[in-house]
Amino acid sequence: MVLQGIFTEIFSLLAIAVVLVWLFKRLNLPPVLAYLAVGVLVGPHALGWISEYQEIHLVAEFGIVFLLFSLGLEFSIPKLMAMRHIVFGLGSAQVVATSCIIIAIVMVYNPHFATAFSIGTLLALSSTAIVVKQLSESGELHTRRGQLAIGILLFQDIAVVPLLIILPLLSGEGEHHLVWALSIALTKGAFVCMLLWAVGKWVLPRLFNEVAQLRTDELFVLTTLLVTLFASGLTHFFGLSMALGAFLAGIMLGESQYRHQLEADIRPFRDILMGLFFVTVGMQLDMSFVWFNAYWILLAVCGLILIKALLIKQLAHFMGETAKDAWATGLMLCQMGEFGFVLIALALQHQLIESSYASLLISIGVISMAMTPYLIDKNQQLAKKLSRGEKSEQDKTAAPNFSTNLTNHVVICGFGRVGQTVARFLKAEAIPYIALDIDPIRVREAQAAGENVQFGHVRQKDILKAAKVDKSRLVIISFADYAKAMSVVSVVRQLSDSVKILVRMRDDQHLIELKNAGVTEVVPESLEASLMLVSHVLFMSGVPVKRILRRVQQERKNRYGILHGYFPGENTDLSAESIGRLEYMHAIAITDDAFAVNKTLGELKLSKRRVEVMGLRRNDNEIDHPTEETLIQAQDILIIRGKPRQVERTERYLLEGD
Repeated sequence: MVLQGIFTEIFSLLAIAVVLVWLFKRLNLPPVLAYLAVGVLVGPHALGWISEYQEIHLVAEFGIVFLLFSLGLEFSIPKLMAMRHIVFGLGSAQVVATSCIIIAIVMVYNPHFATAFSIGTLLALSSTAIVVKQLSESGELHTRRGQLAIGILLFQDIAVVPLLIILPLLSGEGEHHLVWALSIALTKGAFVCMLLWAVGKWVLPRLFNEVAQLRTDELFVLTTLLVTLFASGLTHFFGLSMALGAFLAGIMLGESQYRHQLEADIRPFRDILMGLFFVTVGMQLDMSFVWFNAYWILLAVCGLILIKALLIKQLAHFMGETAKDAWATGLMLCQMGEFGFVLIALALQHQLIESSYASLLISIGVISMAMTPYLIDKNQQLAKKLSRGEKSEQDKTAAPNFSTNLTNHVVICGFGRVGQTVARFLKAEAIPYIALDIDPIRVREAQAAGENVQFGHVRQKDILKAAKVDKSRLVIISFADYAKAMSVVSVVRQLSDSVKILVRMRDDQHLIELKNAGVTEVVPESLEASLMLVSHVLFMSGVPVKRILRRVQQERKNRYGILHGYFPGENTDLSAESIGRLEYMHAIAITDDAFAVNKTLGELKLSKRRVEVMGLRRNDNEIDHPTEETLIQAQDILIIRGKPRQVERTERYLLEGD
């Protein structure tokens, strides 16, 4: 009967989760909200279908462990050291300032310092789980605002450790041991970090090399889980956060060649357990308490969001960040965090807060966390509106702090992977260049390595002037963002009509618009990848290298003529509007009674129908360049290119004569 009850609970939980996640996705709402809603429904304060809440919560906490392990894989020791001023500067300032302000507010209503301290410190923490998950899904993890948010969250996770020690001591069970206990905690932390660093440097690479050589997927997954849980268990054994141990393990493996495979292996466990974690958070919300205290709860939620957003914005702006990035970071981190629930339980256990305060704090936490996905999704738009009229750092950097005497050089806009690869080849050929990028860490590290890289927003005319665009031979736009590329092209053309502009794009969707704007050449990634793939296929099929190079050069010379069109499949990731603007290729089978039979291409005058003949197949033989005198015969396959409507009309004309 016990087994049947557990099965019923799990089945009902999964059924409601599937339905609500599907519904929320259909409404374009984040899955996090669906999981919170599931928890509210099945929790003890609503339907009461789940009885073993604590056991489920303990399992769900591993979701945070795997999430921090994945986050650690994204970082490296040098990158973390480069962020130290964010982690220990901005992060510590945020935790201390937020705690002090909330403590002062609470003491107006409750003079007990222990109660005020407990509430102030737990509300100062933000949700690592939600923020990191949303940033990863939105692709903002490596933006400047994403780095600021991650830096603050890392310090908050570190701050949880001393808070777990301080709160029990505030209950009057040994205040004189506070300094001693904190010293021991810091010593343990340093020891664990050194131990994990040693294991990650000398043991883990050899372990994964051995496992990888066996080529057993199951063993690799099991080893990944074992390493993650070992690091988490080690830090937990020394009284530190399990999530911190997982993060350190991820950092140790972030530089290895198995990083992407590790991330792929851990993702299913992470996503499922993170969903379960948010379900358990939702279970803690008592809707009856929310209903009868809605006014105070909404007031407290609005106050928390306002205080944290404003404070983080001011601190980040004071440390030299742009107003827009400062506002965006504040909006991301204005909620209460998941570790807040742990501290609430600890404060209740040691009678630092009353049960009514605990219910209020849980309500604040769940509601503020439920609002977070929307705030992160809209953070750029909201930050832009809030920073309007402010003197931002971007305005300050409009006047460049660099100059160059280069002439006949190359200007590289964006120094990411593509920009760095281009620079490496230019350097090898002794071609002078200057690169511009807005990532201060990347710029600083590149400059230290001797690269000619400068900080600057490439859409600003003064920055491009300082880079001597008007005296350069070529401008390379290395980021594949159409809107940004168009704005840069516009500014470049204001400075020079003659300089050549090379733009990288993912495909040829905006080829015509870019050409009309003054771009000299567009390099579509998908098309160039097709040429490289074809080259390898031909080489491995025994075609001589010279012939392969000649064919590839011919295709590039013809501006990828055949590749500019594509055969559309049933599924495409382009919108209907985009498809309507693109040209694609279509193969038309000429039937025995088709109108085009026994007529030449010149007689059919297909060019007037705005389509282009790309090829002709007859008896399994290909005619690459059919001429106006080519006679169409029954059973021919005619390949044409054009916009969808013109292609459709031409096919009807060839077959029916309409």
